Amino acid sequence: MVFGPLSESFRVLTYDRRGHSRSERPAGQGSVHEDIADLAALVEHLGLAPAHIAGNSFGASIVLGCAAKNPGLFRSLIAHEPPLFSVIDGEPKFRDMLRETKARIGSVIERLKQGDMAGGAEQFVNTVAFGPGAWERLPAVTKETFISNAVTFLDEANDPDALSIDLKGLSKFTRPELISHGDSSPPFFSPIAAGIAKSIPGSTQKTITGAGHVPHLSHPTDYVAMVKGFVQSVRAKGKPGARRR
Repeated sequence: MVFGPLSESFRVLTYDRRGHSRSERPAGQGSVHEDIADLAALVEHLGLAPAHIAGNSFGASIVLGCAAKNPGLFRSLIAHEPPLFSVIDGEPKFRDMLRETKARIGSVIERLKQGDMAGGAEQFVNTVAFGPGAWERLPAVTKETFISNAVTFLDEANDPDALSIDLKGLSKFTRPELISHGDSSPPFFSPIAAGIAKSIPGSTQKTITGAGHVPHLSHPTDYVAMVKGFVQSVRAKGKPGARRR
């Protein structure tokens, strides 16, 4: 929903990360570090660096992890609601919220382990990532994608580093960075976004009014405007611009 509008101004590349949709699903335990390495290798292989790199949800976690390890690949970074619970873990004011969230995730995992991919995907959407009733509002093709990729959530749940970020490494990232969240999202995304923004010098925070965890689906016009506006601001400050068609 945002590819077309963004491609009017930029050269846009999207891909299915390993194990998802049309990408190969390797056997054995995966790792977020593989995902980070895949992103870096793709950008380097296609000769796109330095690039404006954006990610949503776990994709945002991958983009941030890549920025901590490979800052030279970036012209700028745009991340929406990475589920990096390690950023707020250990803070007393978030203890109850995290305990409840982890219990909900555990319930989803148990359902997936029993082979109920459709039920697990719906439960994940309604109780973890989006909110009550969100599943019914999703387009049919999006539901099918969630169900098809549900098995990968089990893999991520068994990865000890999946929900963590190297804040010390990220603090050395000096390129323009925008981290956003929706004001209708589950409450833990806002403090996570704030914690990450605090770690990166000169970062920008943005709240997308009315949006939740997937603004590129629910509020595509607002999301495109945010991305375009941010990149244009980078250009205005004398940074290299995005590649045009």
